[in-house]
Amino acid sequence: MEASQFKSDQYVRFCPGCGDHAICMALQKAMAQIGIPTHQVAVISGIGCSSRMPHYLNTYGFNTIHGRGGAIATGVKTSHPELTVWQMSGDGDCLAIGGNHFIHEIRRNVDLNVCLFNNRIYGLTKGQYSPTSPKGFVSKSSPFGTVERPFVPAELVLGARGTFFARTLDVDVPTTVDCLVAAQQHKGASIVECLVNCVIFNNGAHSWIADRELRAEHSIILRHGEKMLFGKNNDKGIALEIDPQTFVPRLIVVPADDPRVLVHDARQQDPTLHRLLALMGQERNLEVSSGQVPSTEGELPIALGVIRDVEAETYNDAVNNQIAEVRGKAKAKTFDELTTTLEQWTM
Repeated sequence: MEASQFKSDQYVRFCPGCGDHAICMALQKAMAQIGIPTHQVAVISGIGCSSRMPHYLNTYGFNTIHGRGGAIATGVKTSHPELTVWQMSGDGDCLAIGGNHFIHEIRRNVDLNVCLFNNRIYGLTKGQYSPTSPKGFVSKSSPFGTVERPFVPAELVLGARGTFFARTLDVDVPTTVDCLVAAQQHKGASIVECLVNCVIFNNGAHSWIADRELRAEHSIILRHGEKMLFGKNNDKGIALEIDPQTFVPRLIVVPADDPRVLVHDARQQDPTLHRLLALMGQERNLEVSSGQVPSTEGELPIALGVIRDVEAETYNDAVNNQIAEVRGKAKAKTFDELTTTLEQWTM
């Protein structure tokens, strides 16, 4: 299939320079690569800039109300398990008003593909701070700097016992396509955090990794079964050590030829290492947002690519299997048969 088959005839209304353009293009490429016919795909969204996506994809789908995309997507997948269901949501729509639905669709392991667009700002409503804005962030709704601590989406996913988590960057389309294809191939709730730039209200939100000159030193693309190497010359690696005083495990940067360099295992059921990988670079991310210039030497990079991908029973399979089991044991197989077993009156 061709990516053009998944492009709708609607004019794309993202602002020029918005990172959502790149994710939209990556989605079309990923859907073509996956090869599922357009009429077997449903794209559901809430409200927000990224939630416009159903209009730009030649599939079934619609906007729901603010924060309720997860609830509707769950209903669509449970009632029509044969459909491939994608949910489009932003850091405000998904993690604020929609936060409860988000953690429960992960906990239930509904077989959905969730694209969480994280630009760390409310873009559609013109520049208020969001649940992922760093503490101290100055915005229209926090002119003196927000006093709130931000969410790290990966922590929510793993805390809700998520089975799939990936992170990607708007300017890296090939990695984004790989993550989206992997999300669809995963059976269960697949969360892909898409780090996108809002050129109007939060320009440069991810510049410390989006900048081509900085990316190789500040980020690492994790691939299952491959060594965790990064740097302009792939001369650095990630290793694990245990603090001798606290016995707390931590990740460190070592030379690429160090025998301690880890091989990425996205399919390890225990989430301990996945959590450490997902949290790499987060403190530096907040420092950059506050205007400080990060150092490079010895600093952990932010992890991109598929971080966690493990198997577990899906909610929609469990529900439909239960229905089939109950129907198999029931004496009445249809509604008409059921009514004949009830008390009746002749009028």
